[in-house]
Amino acid sequence: MKSNRNLTRGDGRRLGNAALIAFMLGSLLVLSLVRARFSPIGKPGEAIKTEEQEAMRKGSVKMETLEAADEAAASAAAAEEEEETQPKAGDTTAGGGGGGGGASSAAVAAASTTATDHLTKPVCYESSRRSDTCEATGDVRVHGRSQTIHISPLEQEWKVKPYCRKHDAFALSHVKEWALRPLSTADTYPAVPHCTVNSSATAFVLSTGGFTGNPFHDYTDVLIPAFITAHRFAGEVQFLVSSFKSWWTNRYMQIFQRLSKYELVDIDNDDEVRCYRSVVVGPTFHKELGVDASRTPSGYSMVDFRTMLRGALGLERAVAEPSGDRWDIRRRPRLLIISRRNSRAFLNERAMADMAMSLGFDVRLGEPDISTDVSKFARLVNSADVMVGVHGAGLTNMVFLPAGAVLIQVVPYGGLEWLARGTFKEPAADMQIHYLEYMIQLDETTLSEQYSKDDPVLKDPYSIHKQGWNALKMIYLDKQNVRPHLGRLKNTFMEALKLLPHGHTN
Repeated sequence: MKSNRNLTRGDGRRLGNAALIAFMLGSLLVLSLVRARFSPIGKPGEAIKTEEQEAMRKGSVKMETLEAADEAAASAAAAEEEEETQPKAGDTTAGGGGGGGGASSAAVAAASTTATDHLTKPVCYESSRRSDTCEATGDVRVHGRSQTIHISPLEQEWKVKPYCRKHDAFALSHVKEWALRPLSTADTYPAVPHCTVNSSATAFVLSTGGFTGNPFHDYTDVLIPAFITAHRFAGEVQFLVSSFKSWWTNRYMQIFQRLSKYELVDIDNDDEVRCYRSVVVGPTFHKELGVDASRTPSGYSMVDFRTMLRGALGLERAVAEPSGDRWDIRRRPRLLIISRRNSRAFLNERAMADMAMSLGFDVRLGEPDISTDVSKFARLVNSADVMVGVHGAGLTNMVFLPAGAVLIQVVPYGGLEWLARGTFKEPAADMQIHYLEYMIQLDETTLSEQYSKDDPVLKDPYSIHKQGWNALKMIYLDKQNVRPHLGRLKNTFMEALKLLPHGHTN
């Protein structure tokens, strides 16, 4: 007989509690499994350490791979940059000529040229950031009136403007372009010109166009690059001058004669066909008023350029030192004040001279201009121990100062330190000249009389700089005269005295 048993209310409650407990135990079991799978906390310490080391190893490998990739990319970029500055086949314009390409556009006529052939073929290349140069050996025939040089061997035409401001469109607009063409009887080029003059010298084509006439540009764009290029030939070089200016070449004729044993030629107006064994077209630029000895064939430098100048112009003093005669006025250090009249003039020049004489200086005034006899003025500068002047082309005469002399550049108001540094401060060291600087303050410039104190010209010169070179030049170089404070300037003159051997003697 089956028993029929009904569940009481108490029995149901107990059954529900048991189910709840079973559910909770199941949940705990599931959570434990999940935690063990995804959390590292439950792992032994050694296992964790092993994983961290593995991760670090992988990160290190990845970093090494990235560094290697960076190095490879850098090498590729360097190779690409080097390739851009090397001659490239198919691009035959150098400098500002033709399509206006830079020196990186100079090309080797044939990429498969052998080492021997390379020496006998012209190479147009970027000799510096400012200059393009072409060099060739072989059968060289120069026809000046057409600005053409016929060369054998040569496989293609090249063009170049032989002046050291390759990126300055305005300067190059005053420079004639020269073509280097294969010497060929083919229909592509005119008939082979016959030699009317033969020379064993190296022909050197350069231009006196551009900015020549300004002494700074005369030296930094033409004369010093000409020395850099021609010195290695020891006089066996003939200057073929394009864009010839008779007054300019006569002004510097003694320098050209010192560098060459041959007559200087006005090549643009020359009807001769001049034949040579080698030619250089375009001088090499190194730096402002300077020679980089590390880039010259035998290590010649700015010291050698200045030695050449002394020989060419008959300058007596190589070093700034007092005369041995105690009664000689030259025992007193000589101060040369470079005068200006049109702009950046000293308004208290006479007072400056009197103050300098009170310090023991023998004072001279000099005002060079375009008509000044170079030799005569060079001798005056060479006699000085200290030269002072406001920033401008007149300070280029520092090339004639003896070694150990002092240059004092007076820098006009207007945030022009960068201009003063690049033009005259940095070149001084290579010339073995001491350099001092006098900065014009707001109360020493005539600009403070022309503009209100709140005008950007006085308050924020760099806002004027941002308007471009013409705005900067018009205000801070063309419209400004200066009146140095004599007390401050006296301190600068006394500092100059201490740099001289005269001061050491006293």
